[in-house]
Amino acid sequence: MKKSLLVLLGMMMILWLAACSGDGGSEEASSDDNASEETADNGDSEGAESGDEEVTLRIAWWGSQPRHDYTLEVIKMYEEQHPNVTIEPEYASWDDYWQKLAPQAAANELPDIVQMDLSYLSQYAENNQLADLSPFIGSNIDDTNISQNAIDGGKVGDGVYGFNLGVNALSFHYNPEIMSELGYDEFPEEWTWEEYQEISQKAVDAGYYFDNGLKADVFFNYYLRQNGKRLYAEDGSGLGYEDDQLFVDFFKMVQEQVESEATPTPDFLAQLAGPEDDPVVKGEGVGIFQWSNQFVGLEDISESSFEFAPTPGPNVDQGLFLKPSMFFSVSENSEQKEAAADFLNFFINDVEANKLILGDRGVPVSSEVKDALLSEVSEAQAKVFEYVAWAEENSTAMGAPDPAGAGEVIELIDGLQEQIAYGEISPEDAATQFRTQAESILGN
Repeated sequence: MKKSLLVLLGMMMILWLAACSGDGGSEEASSDDNASEETADNGDSEGAESGDEEVTLRIAWWGSQPRHDYTLEVIKMYEEQHPNVTIEPEYASWDDYWQKLAPQAAANELPDIVQMDLSYLSQYAENNQLADLSPFIGSNIDDTNISQNAIDGGKVGDGVYGFNLGVNALSFHYNPEIMSELGYDEFPEEWTWEEYQEISQKAVDAGYYFDNGLKADVFFNYYLRQNGKRLYAEDGSGLGYEDDQLFVDFFKMVQEQVESEATPTPDFLAQLAGPEDDPVVKGEGVGIFQWSNQFVGLEDISESSFEFAPTPGPNVDQGLFLKPSMFFSVSENSEQKEAAADFLNFFINDVEANKLILGDRGVPVSSEVKDALLSEVSEAQAKVFEYVAWAEENSTAMGAPDPAGAGEVIELIDGLQEQIAYGEISPEDAATQFRTQAESILGN
């Protein structure tokens, strides 16, 4: 009996010890689970930096085929240096890009990194679809050689929701041979809007177009800035000017340019099969008003050489500003924000990567990269760098980014400009209509 009791007690002791051992194992497993959750909460970027954890990033951009090609090369270079990171590219043309991005944003499925335009930055940021990059600047993103003005170009409110990939300035790209035929050995250094129309008439008399017109929202804003105003109020709540005579004066000039045939009709321009058919490219026009980074593309598709001229005055320095060509933003829904910021740093600051980019997304914001590229870029790109350096000395701050709703305002003003050009609406009536509808879009 005593022997049986001892055996029973022995078995109970074994079961009790086993139970104690099991409890300890459970705590250990629980601790491991918590550690895993903390790692996930912090993002896999720690793994991306240490190279011991697989990270996948999606990145989207718009652009031409050459941009697609070199961006893929930059991604490949980054992946070679970060073998634990896989980057899935998604790229498209401008129109297709925004049509695809909108439903992705609505579904909270934006790519980790999205190329962002100034006209949409506020809209996506205010809809909480973009991450504030401020915590990453100075840590993941090296800002040692980047001016605060360049960084501030991506600010919305108190946060930085897009990192500036390069800067542009408005400019006139003209064919010096045609200008010589018109009697100008050198382009007038400080030309005015009055001289713009005088030279345009000389071009018409010689059988040339002068330009392809003035894109409504861009150049009306420039005209307003020359007069101490802006297209949008600083807080984005409405228009930034009160006197509609400014609208009337600018669009009367645009109308007169079309009527005199110095500028082709909108219908003519809409029917062009491609940039190769552009009158300026074919030597049938003097030049084009556009952003500085578009100069290289113009020369690439034309057999002619072009030169830079500033935009018409007076008060060019008040009108001109350095515009962020485009941004890279990190989506708020990304679970890889630090890893995404690390790629942004590579794209912005790596000299070898930028030898592939060659300023296509604007003159680099890093002074170190810009200096390194001076001996690498083509003659055409060197002219871009030179003009932007001049513009930096002859411009004023850009101010707040375009407000949410800017896309609708741009469609509105583009449509009114076309109606004015065809004489379907007077500049006076268009001014009233624009104010009413634009203020409604912007919230007033």
